[in-house]
Amino acid sequence: MARKKTTKKPSASPKLQGYIAGAGEVVEEKIVSTLQENFMPYAMSIILSRAIPEIDGFKPSHRKLLYTMYKMGLLGSTRTKSANIVGQTMRLNPHGDAAIYDTMVRLSRGYEALLHPFVDSKGNFGKFYSRDMAWAASRYTEAKLDPICNELFRHIDKDTVDFADNYDNTMKEPTLLPAAFPSVLVNANTGIAVGMASSICSFNLSEVCQTTIGLLRDPDFDIMSTLVAPDFTGGAQIIYDKKTMESVYETGRGSIRLRGRYTYDKYANCIDILSIPQTTTSEAIIEKVIDLVKAGKIKEISDIRDETGIDGLKITIDLKRSTDPEKLMAKLYKMTPLEDTFSCNFNILIAGTPRVMGVREILNEWSAFRIECVRRRTYFDLYKKQDKLHLLRGLEKILLDIDKAIRIIRHTEEEAMVVPNLMSGFGIDEIQAEYVAEIKLRHLNREYILKRTDDISALEKEIAELEAILASKTKIKNIIIRELSEIAEKYGQPRRSMIIYAEDIEDESIVEEVPDYAVNLFFTKEGYFKKITPLSLRMSGEHKLKEGDEITEHFETTNNSDLIFFSDMAKAYKAKASDFADTKTSVLGEFIPSKLAFDEGENAVYMIPTRDYSGYVIFVFESGKVAKIPLESYATKNNRKKLTGAYSEKERLAAICFAPDDESDIVLVSTSGRALVFRASDILAKTSRTAQGVNVMKQKKGHRVISARLLSEGVLTDSERYRAKSLPSMGQLPRSSEAEQMMLE
Repeated sequence: MARKKTTKKPSASPKLQGYIAGAGEVVEEKIVSTLQENFMPYAMSIILSRAIPEIDGFKPSHRKLLYTMYKMGLLGSTRTKSANIVGQTMRLNPHGDAAIYDTMVRLSRGYEALLHPFVDSKGNFGKFYSRDMAWAASRYTEAKLDPICNELFRHIDKDTVDFADNYDNTMKEPTLLPAAFPSVLVNANTGIAVGMASSICSFNLSEVCQTTIGLLRDPDFDIMSTLVAPDFTGGAQIIYDKKTMESVYETGRGSIRLRGRYTYDKYANCIDILSIPQTTTSEAIIEKVIDLVKAGKIKEISDIRDETGIDGLKITIDLKRSTDPEKLMAKLYKMTPLEDTFSCNFNILIAGTPRVMGVREILNEWSAFRIECVRRRTYFDLYKKQDKLHLLRGLEKILLDIDKAIRIIRHTEEEAMVVPNLMSGFGIDEIQAEYVAEIKLRHLNREYILKRTDDISALEKEIAELEAILASKTKIKNIIIRELSEIAEKYGQPRRSMIIYAEDIEDESIVEEVPDYAVNLFFTKEGYFKKITPLSLRMSGEHKLKEGDEITEHFETTNNSDLIFFSDMAKAYKAKASDFADTKTSVLGEFIPSKLAFDEGENAVYMIPTRDYSGYVIFVFESGKVAKIPLESYATKNNRKKLTGAYSEKERLAAICFAPDDESDIVLVSTSGRALVFRASDILAKTSRTAQGVNVMKQKKGHRVISARLLSEGVLTDSERYRAKSLPSMGQLPRSSEAEQMMLE
């Protein structure tokens, strides 16, 4: 239930009269009733009267504007101020001058949004591919209808379409335009209604006409043989995928991949982008490139600028030396709107009902609409010629005795009796007699009447032809085919969008070109990290560390290594050695929890560098259990930076160490002072990262494992003494000399 509450009015007094009865009362209304009575009519109005185009290719706002210009006589050589057009259009479209002018701009030649503009503009009308190039006010620009509009209004005065009253019933406007070509597919059209939307891409006029002709001749015609792909006004390149295109043609839904077109000037070492996808703007592309350069993700660009001018769109990118333009453009296609998708949703109003249709169905519906237009036009011509023939038949009878006709008119005393007397004197009907009576006296001669009646045979022949057309659907189709051929020849133009095939594009993941060189990696107990080159390390002194901190790991590897940092909260964080700057021993280094955005209170406990994810991670728990996890379990295809469940949380972690292979020996040390040596191959690797492991070192009550490390050569004098014959084992107490070597004291 929806509750509607109004503020209660004060009680009525002699000075406060006229309040609405019941004002201030709480009224309960059903939400369903509110939606049906208020929202549903609004939604239907948006769908039918604003956002969704009809089969002639126009929304009501387009149609009202173009018809107003047609009635203003602007289908010729004379332009008028746009403000004048806007004002006149408000007689049909009461939504305000700004909305009307906006509509006219988008239909104009200057805006360049349509393959075949309907408005021939003069002045600054902006550009569809620029967000910042605004159009001038309507008082500064001029416009007229483009010659192609002759095909939109062809025979509109011959009852080809229905007319309806405007909003105040002062004039008539067409409900559809009798478009002589499928303009619904020739020019792009998008709109958002309530609960539905429409997005129709544009196709080449010649190809659409040729395809429609093919369908009119053969309902099973292969439309993809002539209508290969859409054609966008911005040019660009269409990445053609046959299955995707077939789906769009069949269902009216799908996405078409577009990418900008460019040229490379090797002398200036720059790239000129000359066309961009229909769905973006030059400013959006430039801003994205600048952001990528600032973030360090693209390092090959020294400058980018918008050089759009009278010759059209042009974005210039200056390159650094030794930059491969093709590899750079592959990056830009991946990372910027230079490659984008046009989402198709061929939603069109058919007899007041929105329908999503494929290309074949749209062309069939347009053909049915156009057949009806031609039929109505033919009926109109037929009736006009039949009426004329009827009049001439009466005139022909007068020819038999002109003197009699003159005598009847001359001797008729009352004007009202002239027509009845002619009817009775020559046996003609009232219409014919009225026509004869209206002939001027100078024309009541044999020569004039003979000239007029000579047209009877021609009229009879024309009427027979019109009747034959109405009796044959094939003849009507042939008329449409002839008109389509003429339009294609007169207004057709070459394709603007180039077609490239998806299989010819190397869709490889972009690998950042990072310089590879030898580095030394240091990791400390407190979580600090340093990357130092060998030369810098040789020339440096002692490491600068926080008080109480110490270096726990040192690896010699290369700058292209992956780094895995394990935390004390069973998480792993991944990074690249190249993500860190080269440093010196005299600095503290990068604090890993801060650098990699650890959770609050989370600490880094171990680091593993790798290039091929071979080897094993050995997780040792205080209870004496050990889990061996293949390092490849931490490799990810989508470059995830954070992995949860890096190891089991059911036991308290004592230590982590890395075993390069199964032959690696690991030494465990307990609080009891005992040590145990085992080989990595002694325990099985687990496929799950959160495996609890197996018992390796038995613990007496109150004792726990405190450390684990790889057994390097020379650490233990007699390592075999600590190696267990079977697992689990208690281990052995070390000799005093070995305890010092193991740094256990």
